[in-house]
Amino acid sequence: QKTAIKTDISHMVVLALVAEFRTAVPFLGTRKLLYMLSPEMEKHNIKMGRDQLYDLLRFHGLLIRRRKRSVRTTDSNHSLKRYPNLIKHIMLSAPEQLWVSDITYIRTQDGFSYLSLITDAYSRKIIGFALHPNLEATGCIIALEMAINGRKKDSPFIFVHHSDRGIQYCSKSYTE
Repeated sequence: QKTAIKTDISHMVVLALVAEFRTAVPFLGTRKLLYMLSPEMEKHNIKMGRDQLYDLLRFHGLLIRRRKRSVRTTDSNHSLKRYPNLIKHIMLSAPEQLWVSDITYIRTQDGFSYLSLITDAYSRKIIGFALHPNLEATGCIIALEMAINGRKKDSPFIFVHHSDRGIQYCSKSYTE
């Protein structure tokens, strides 16, 4: 019973310290919180590991949820012409039969930049790319031009260009 009381007291001390630190730094996670609390816990002769602190915070509803920041790069709900999906049943036998385009975002100090990629589906090589500050079609066009300029002229295959039908890929400037 003495150890249970001692544990309860140490938990109350730790929770008070957590409240104090969280007022200064509101969204402090468990690992950093433990690192910052360690000197204070040593003063009070409290030994607690990361997992025990995590369980204590979870029990008292004090865990901080991670905010997942993501950027929506595809807008397929637009009024521009959408082309049919031609790659459902394609069997690839060589490079330069199917190019796949996509945009991904990269977090930078200034916010987000957008990387347009064109990949050969057979070889999985990136054959065109462009890094640009916004989601306009310009970056996609630069990546497409790079891919076209690097294409082998004597390729005997009919080739398909596939995208997620985002507004950049359906825009007039891109389809021309």
